[in-house]
Amino acid sequence: MHITEILARKASSEVVTVHPDSGVRDLLALLAQYNIGAAVVSSDRSTVEGIVSERDVVRRLDTDGERILDQPVGTIMTRVVATCTGADTVDALMAVMTEKRVRHVPVVEEGELKGVISIGDLVKHRIDELTFERDQLEGYLHQV
Repeated sequence: MHITEILARKASSEVVTVHPDSGVRDLLALLAQYNIGAAVVSSDRSTVEGIVSERDVVRRLDTDGERILDQPVGTIMTRVVATCTGADTVDALMAVMTEKRVRHVPVVEEGELKGVISIGDLVKHRIDELTFERDQLEGYLHQV
């Protein structure tokens, strides 16, 4: 299965972005509002300049204290972002997420942000696959 199909099945196609000059407090409010763990950092809501997650905030709170809450998101964001395309496979993306130890990957097509795939999206996909396979096997066994 390809990433495009996962994006199409998501409940919301909205991509939550945050401007690099926005404050970390604003970021936290945004993450809470949308019940998400990360946001793409983008000045124009179309290109990926970085990504910032709850983990980024927690790590910086540990090293810099609560003064980080008054800093711009651009100071704590991850600048080198693993991205994928809609043509990538689920298995390939799972390998990238495992190798790079990331939970959110922006989907980019021709330089434009199209969505974000989370580890939760991939787990849901796998559970759906396993449920389908189980149902098929049960149906086969009941026919025999």
